[in-house]
Formats: sequence, C-alpha cells, structure tokens
Amino acid sequence: MSGITDFDSLRRAMAENSERPEGPARNARAEQLLAEAEKLGIPLAVIEALGHQLKVYNYSSEKDKMFVPFARLLRMWDERPEDFDEYEVHSLHWVFKWMSSGMLDQPHVPLASIEKWLGEMEHRYRLAGHSERAVRSAEFSVAAHVGDLTRAERAYAAWLAADRDSMADCHACELHGQGWWQAERGRDAEALQLWAPVLEGEFTCAHEPHTVLASSLTPLLRLGRQDEARAHHLRGFRLVRGMESMRGAYADHVEFCALTGNEARGLELLAERPAYFTDDGHPRSRLDFLSVVTLLMDRLEELGLGGRQVPGPAGRAWTARELATHARAEALALAARFDERNGSSYVSERARARMEQRPLVDRLPLGVRAVRQVSAPAVVAPPAPVNAAEQPDLSALLAEARRLSDTLQPNAVEAWAAASRAAEGAELDARDRAEIVDHEAMDRGPEGAELFERAAELYAQAGDLGEALAARTRAAYVRALTGQVDEALAAVAEPYDEVLALYADDATGVRQTASVLMGRARILMRRVQEAGEAGEAGGGTVLPDAESAVRELLALVGGYAGDDVRIASRDAEAQAMLAELAVQHGDLEAAVELFGRASAGFVGAGLPWFAVEYEARLAGLAHHLGDISGAERALRAALEHGGAHLEAVGRAQLHLQLAEVLGGRGLSAEAAEHALEAAHWADEAGEGPTLGAWARQQLGGLLVRQGRWAEAAEVLESALPDLSAETHGDGAVVQTQWWLGDCLSELGEHRAAAERRLQAAEIAKEWPEQHDHATLAHLAAESLGAAGLPEEADLAYARAGELWRSLGNVHGLVRSLRARAWLALRADDGADAARELMAGAVRECEAALDAGAADEEARERLVAELGHTHRQFGDLLARSASDDADDDSIRAVLEDALSEVTEAIAVFASLGDHALHSRTGAELAAGWLEADLSRPARAAARARAVLAAYDGALDADETAQERRAEAEQMLQVVQEQGAG
Repeated sequence: MSGITDFDSLRRAMAENSERPEGPARNARAEQLLAEAEKLGIPLAVIEALGHQLKVYNYSSEKDKMFVPFARLLRMWDERPEDFDEYEVHSLHWVFKWMSSGMLDQPHVPLASIEKWLGEMEHRYRLAGHSERAVRSAEFSVAAHVGDLTRAERAYAAWLAADRDSMADCHACELHGQGWWQAERGRDAEALQLWAPVLEGEFTCAHEPHTVLASSLTPLLRLGRQDEARAHHLRGFRLVRGMESMRGAYADHVEFCALTGNEARGLELLAERPAYFTDDGHPRSRLDFLSVVTLLMDRLEELGLGGRQVPGPAGRAWTARELATHARAEALALAARFDERNGSSYVSERARARMEQRPLVDRLPLGVRAVRQVSAPAVVAPPAPVNAAEQPDLSALLAEARRLSDTLQPNAVEAWAAASRAAEGAELDARDRAEIVDHEAMDRGPEGAELFERAAELYAQAGDLGEALAARTRAAYVRALTGQVDEALAAVAEPYDEVLALYADDATGVRQTASVLMGRARILMRRVQEAGEAGEAGGGTVLPDAESAVRELLALVGGYAGDDVRIASRDAEAQAMLAELAVQHGDLEAAVELFGRASAGFVGAGLPWFAVEYEARLAGLAHHLGDISGAERALRAALEHGGAHLEAVGRAQLHLQLAEVLGGRGLSAEAAEHALEAAHWADEAGEGPTLGAWARQQLGGLLVRQGRWAEAAEVLESALPDLSAETHGDGAVVQTQWWLGDCLSELGEHRAAAERRLQAAEIAKEWPEQHDHATLAHLAAESLGAAGLPEEADLAYARAGELWRSLGNVHGLVRSLRARAWLALRADDGADAARELMAGAVRECEAALDAGAADEEARERLVAELGHTHRQFGDLLARSASDDADDDSIRAVLEDALSEVTEAIAVFASLGDHALHSRTGAELAAGWLEADLSRPARAAARARAVLAAYDGALDADETAQERRAEAEQMLQVVQEQGAG
C-alpha cells in the first residue's frame, strides 16, 4: 500500500520527501507521488505534486527532467487557471526562472528557443503584474553565458534598477549573482563587498551562503586574503558536501585545492563524489567540474605525480595523466557543444583559461588531514661529458668546505662530501684526506667511529697531533651514543691526558684542546642521562664528574673574545650542559638562566640555529615554573633562530608548543595560526597520525573558542580518525568528541551532535570521576531533544539525572528533571507526567536547602535554582492548558500557574538586587496570567511594580529597557480591558 489515501496524506508525503537528501531516490519518490496524486481525482493535488516534482528535479543532478512537468503545469494553467490556488499561481510563475536557466544549461536547447522563452516569460510576468526584475536577471544570465558582454552589462543595470517584488530571487541569491559578475569582470573587491551580507548571515536561503562561499575562494586568493579563503573553504565545503545539486560549487572547492598546494585534499574531494564525473543531467556544472579536474591533474603532472593512481569515472583505474587527458577532452567537447549552440567561442575560451590557471599560493595549510605528496622518482639522465676546463676546481671545493666547517654552517658536511667526490682518483696530502674522512664520519653519526679513528691516523701523519686526539675523542663519543658509555670513557682517557700535556707545551691550540674536553664532557653527560633514566643520577660521582668536566672546559674557553666560532660555541654548549645538570639537581631557576646564557652565546657567535634546542628546553622549564611570558619569548626565538634550518618535525613541535602557550593566555586567534602551522609541518614530516592529530585537536579547540563552528567541525572530524587512547590518551578523544558535539549543535546538526556526545560519554563512564560523564549525558539529551527524538532524550536525561544525584550535584539533577518535564508536556496526554517531574525538581531544591549549603554563595545559588524552577513550573502549567478544555479547567490550571510564578517572585525577592532581572521577569509573567484570568487591576499593579523597580535605570541596561517596554505594553493592554 502506498499510504496515500487523501490530499492530506499526499501533502504529508511530499513534505517528508522534501526533507530527504537530494538525488535520484528523492526524485523517484516524487514521481511515485505524482502517480498517486492523479488517482485522487483532485486537480490541485496533481498541480502540487507536479510542483514538488519540479522542485526536487531542480535541486538534483537530474535538472534536465524539469521541462516535461513544467510544460504540463503550464498547459493546465492555460486551460483551467481556476484549479490553481494563490500559492500554486505564485509557484508557477516562480518556476519560469528555473526553466530559463535550465534551458541555458542544456546545450541541445537552441539559443533561439531560449530567447523566445525569455519573451514568453516577460509577457506572462507583465500580464500577472510582476516587475521586470526577474526577467532582466534571466536576460543577464543568457548574455553573460554566451559572452555578449555589452548586453550583459545593460541587462545587469536594468536588473538592479527594476523594483523588487515577489518574483525576484531572494536577496542572498541575487547578491551571489551580482558578486559573481563583478568577479568575472575582474572586480574582486567589489564582488566580496556585495557578498558580505550573505557571508555574515544577514541573508540566507537553501543554497546560500553555500555558493557565495564557493565563489569567493578564488577572488580571496587573488586579493591575498588567504586566511579568509581557508575559512570559506572549510565552512563552505561542509555545506555543499551532501548536496548533490551543487556540483558547480563543489568544483570551486576542488579548484581552490589545486591553486593552493592542497592537491591531496583535492583528490579526497574527487573520491567523495564519483558520480560527478558522469552525471549528465546538468551539462554546465559537469563542464565546470571536468575543467577543474583537468587543472588538478595537470598540477599533479607538474609535481612528478602523473603516474599516480587517482579517483576517476567508475569502471576502471586512472592515473593522473590519463584522467587529465580524459577530463580535458570531455570538458572541451562539452564546451564546443555550448559554443555551437551559442554561435561563439566564449565557453571554450573560459574553460581553457580555467584549466590553465597557475597556483595562487605555494602552500596554504588547511588544518585538516592530508596525505603527504610524494614526488615520483626523478628520471636520472646519464651524465653529460664535461670538458676538462669545466671540471670542478678541487682546491676551491676544499677551501669552501673548510670555510663552512670552520664557521659551523649547517651544510658543511655536504660541502665536504662534494669535495670528496671531486677528489676521487686525485693525489691529496694527508691533511686534506684527514678532513674529508673526518667529515664523512660526522655524516655517518653513530656508525662513524672507525672513520674517526682513520681520520686521527691521517691527522697524525699530517703532523696535527691535537686534531688527531680530537678525532679519537669523537670516535669515543659516537660509541657512547650507541650505549657504550663505559667503553667511551675508557677510550677518551688517553686523548684527554695527552691533549692537556700538548696544550701545556704549546704543542696544540685551544680549538683542539677544547674539542677533546668537550668530547669528554659530552660522554660524561651521556652517563648522567643514562643514570637519570635508570633513576640513579643523584648517586655516586656521576653528577660531580660531569660538572667538573664542564667547568674544566669553561676554564679553558670561558670569556673567549676571538673570532673562532668553534671556540665560542664550546662556551655556549658548556653553559647548556650546566643547565642540564641544574635540572638534575632540581634547581630549575638556575637551569632557565643557564639555558638563556647558552642560547645567547650561540646567537652572539652568529650560530642562531644551534640555540633552538636550548630555547625549546628553556620554554618548557619556564612554562613549568609559571613564567608564561618567558616560555612564549623562548618559543618565538626558537622559531626565528631555526628559520629554514629547522626540520619539519621540530618546526611542528615548536609551533604546537607556542599554540598551547598562546591559547593558555586567551590569544585564541594567534594560537590557532600556530596550531595550523604545526599540523602542516607534522604532515610534511610524516607525523600526521601522531603529532599532526595533536595539532588538529588543538586547532579545533581554538576555533571553537572563537565560535568558528563550521571550520572547527571540519578540523575536529579530520583529527578523530587518528586520535587514539593508546597514543593520545582517552582524555584527548573525549575532548575532541565533546568539542565536535558543540560545533554540530551550533550548526543545527543535532542528531550528529548527540552521536558525538554519546560516544564521548561512553568513554568517560569508565573514569573514576564522573562529572564529565554526567555533563556529556546531559548534553546528549539536549541534542536528542533538539533532533526531535523525545523518547531517547528522556532516557538520556534520566541517566544524567542519576549521575548528577550520585555526584551530589543538585543543580544538574534539577535541570535534568525540568528538561524531562518539558519533554513530557510535548507528548500526548503528558501533562500529568510533566507536572510531577517539575514538582520533583522543586522538591529536590527544597531538600537541598533544608540540608544546608556549604557556604553563603552556594546557598544563594540553590535559592536562585529554586526560583527558576518555580518560574518554569508556572510556564509549563500555563502551556499545558488545553484549548479543548472547558473554561473552569483552563482557569484552574492558570491559577496553579500563577501560584508557581508568584512563589518564584518571592524566592527571587529574597535574593535582593542580585536577582532583580529574574524577579521582574517573573512579575511580568504573573501579570500576563492575571490578565488572562480577567484581573486587569492586578495585572496593572504588577506592571507598575516592574516600572518602579527600574526607576532611574541606565539606558545601557538592555534588560531593564526590555522589561520597562513590556510593562508599558501590559499597561496598555489592561487599560483596554478597563482597568487603567
């Protein structure tokens, strides 16, 4: 059975179908409903069913199906206009606009037919007494599409000049079209100015601000307003993601990704909508989509990813290169069909221009998960023959490598590697060979011990015994890095004694001696670290030995005023070692000062990148000590000093730490910028599922603080798949779900909000402390109620109430009871249950007051809760009065309501001025009840009491002014009842 037995059931079914997601299933249901309408034998039922069918076709990928039902509707209107009611007459004329744009979007419809239709539309609108505004808007669309810019400008001006009437598109849609034209003509700033009321929420409709957000992306990028573009993408894509009819706007978001270095995100968008490649019911939006697919695939080809597998039309696998070829051919074929129809080349020119765009931003982090792009292996061409005259100058390479290593530049090791390659087969003296081997050993890290030993032999052959001892010390240190600390200490003993003897005899210099002393100190600090990890750092001679070694080094290099940065760096590193030892001793204030000296030493020596590690340590200690400003300064300095030398993971960590510090200071906007950077660099480092998830979680929370709900929801949903209790802790998972539930609630997605809150509550129920569990259960109940699920909401409120009771939280318990009372009132025959629940809430408040509060502030809060409960009880009773009841029953209920509100007034009055607004609000509610009970004199007295309460109130007190205005209104009403 269809369930359609009369006109009312048909209307209910059409209303239900209107709420279903856009797409073929909804369209098919509309077709079924038309068939059912025809069985009813009621012309208006068929008219409404045809109108419903038109609407769902228009908001789907099957827009080409609109023409048949509209032709039928128009014929019915011409034959029997008396069958149409006022609403359907309006709807019929409204749909004329859909037909004109629909014809334009179908290349098989001749241009002459479209022009004829425009004339028909103008004629019928004139007969119906409508303004020409909608007609001129439609004419503008035709002219702009075919590239007749002169006519388009003329129609645009006429559109804006004509009066707005009931046939004009809504303000939001009109502003979108006007702004689109400004952007098309290169006037981006003017476009954004026109769109501002839509973007700010002043004007909205079923498809706005969706399309304005999408259309604004490229203009914002062209104007350099990247932060706004990012926000519009995150906010706008969320709106169009589930709307099948918005392929054109979806294409704008794919284009944005291609123009901002977010190619991986663009591929994710393509994967979400495979049908967009082939749905042919709306050719113009398919042309838009295929054009940006081509743009995105060409970008991948440029990045060396042409062979990467990408989402494409169903039925086969696609590489980016293959899809680019396919999409370009399909798009240009479609464009050619439009141009053939239009008699111009305008559509093809615009399609090619869109495909050929260049990126507007090299890198625009979005904060959402992104798969890091991995370039395809480069094709290595065989080396071209090099003339002898073009051979690298080995002496120049050696000189440059020495310069870089002598000044401790970050790329010194690479320079020595280049010199080593150039030296293959060449005759080198022992010194040159020693330095090449020495730096190769440095490049090997912990595996370089044997090479350091070889370098030591070569230095000795070259006559530099001090540098030979330094190389042996480096060999010992890398063994310590592999856990062989005792062996390393034994190995360094001889070089240590020998270098001191050489230095005493002036047989070696400060640099070589300091290198040995530093190596020995590092080994001893390594022993401190291992002892600390084993919980033994405070025992024996571990700390004293290390400190003695560091101070011996400082005695050698401290106060050095020369220009040898190696020696200056030894001083700075020694200060950092003393700082680490201070931490081991528990003297954190001293450690902060010493880390500061170390950082300043490196910066002063022209080696700021070496300061980063110690500035990060300083920031952590300062934060621990409560010196938030100090932590912030250190982190900012670390980011500045690290510059381009910072590795991606280090950069991510610093940005994330700074985001946390700034967020703690309430600087949410700037903190969000750093969290955004942290997420990007974590992804670049391949740490997206770990560090990146942390950064996204923080970013989402910071956006929540700013009320940027849609952006926050996108980021938090992106973070959730990577967050796990094992890696990030269940607290982080719960907090993310909690924030996401708040976002979804603010966005009106109440069912989804309830799911998130329930998921978070399911985790929190296992925690020893149950306050979060209770709060989440309560919030989930609110969302379930807002989602139209009263039974589920009541169960959730009941669960929350049990938790609040177990926690001794009277306020939560009372509020859950009040919420359940309101839910019960919505049910059939629920008035008695609602009354009992609200009475229970009153009893809970009174019992808590009788038991005694912890302090005066707690008592006042309980009294206020009691007052609000009486007030809500009165409101609930007043609303429970049924219009079908007899007069005596209604009067009895209103008397009970007045009694509760009067009790609320007394309770609020006991709190004095602190509860003035609550008391006067209840006083006015009582006054209206008095008026309903035909007691105008009493109502007037209550109104005058409110006016007296606010005598002399400031104009800036909005609540006072609202109360006074309502009281004046009440006096006017009761005066009309004869009791002025």
